Amino acid sequence: NMTLRIAEIYRVLKSTGSFYLHCDSSASHYLKLILDAIFCSQGGDYKNEIIWKRTSAHSDANRFGKNADRILFYTKSNAFIFNQLYTPYEENYLLKNYKNKDKNGFYKSDDLTGAGATNGDSDIEWHGYKPSARSRHWAIPTQPIINLVGIEKAKKLTTKEKLDLLLENDLIFFTKNNTPRFKRYLDVNKGNSLQELWTDINAISSQARERLGYPTQKPEALLERIINASSKENDIILDAFSGCGTSIAVSQRLNRKWIGIDINYQSISLILKRLEDS
Repeated sequence: NMTLRIAEIYRVLKSTGSFYLHCDSSASHYLKLILDAIFCSQGGDYKNEIIWKRTSAHSDANRFGKNADRILFYTKSNAFIFNQLYTPYEENYLLKNYKNKDKNGFYKSDDLTGAGATNGDSDIEWHGYKPSARSRHWAIPTQPIINLVGIEKAKKLTTKEKLDLLLENDLIFFTKNNTPRFKRYLDVNKGNSLQELWTDINAISSQARERLGYPTQKPEALLERIINASSKENDIILDAFSGCGTSIAVSQRLNRKWIGIDINYQSISLILKRLEDS
């Protein structure tokens, strides 16, 4: 029945559609085989097995504590929607890396070169520094250049012009041994790009306002992350195992259209009440 259900979901997905399946570790490897057979054999793709740490500790007799679930992420084609999400930097990381400061704020010292010597434009000598003398080559960050002159003009600039542009805008400083370094300011960083290990979303506590008493209820923050990552406003969110309707409630709040399905009439009643209350 699960295989048929997932196959039907695959059939109705748009070519840009994404599919997420939440499960625990006792079934994830079996379900991945089913999803591989349905998605990967018909032009889709496996993207991630997300590990969601849902509790900080769990006591289990005669085994390591099971405190994490799996979320399998697939797409119907290579033309899917994916919005990169970020998590805030940890305080220790900021204190360690962003300890330099000038009139524009705190910044991190970043390299302007990459490993390996090359020839041509990526090895020009600039302000007395030649990368190949240190077995390196120029590797200038792209986004700051685009921010300054736009993407079309940025494509046409030479390495020297890019370096001069960054220096003119006070985005380069020189170390004591005359090595140019890039100033990566804290306020222009969005944080760490989200990885497939999620440790920052807690399960619903017994005192949480969103708690409805449904045994498999997921926190709204978990569904919000998934929906924000793989859709935009007015897209359709389909939940074929709606439960107490967390995905529906979050879709409504994030201005998505939605379809919810569940075989349990009590579940549907709970979802309707949840929408009315919100």
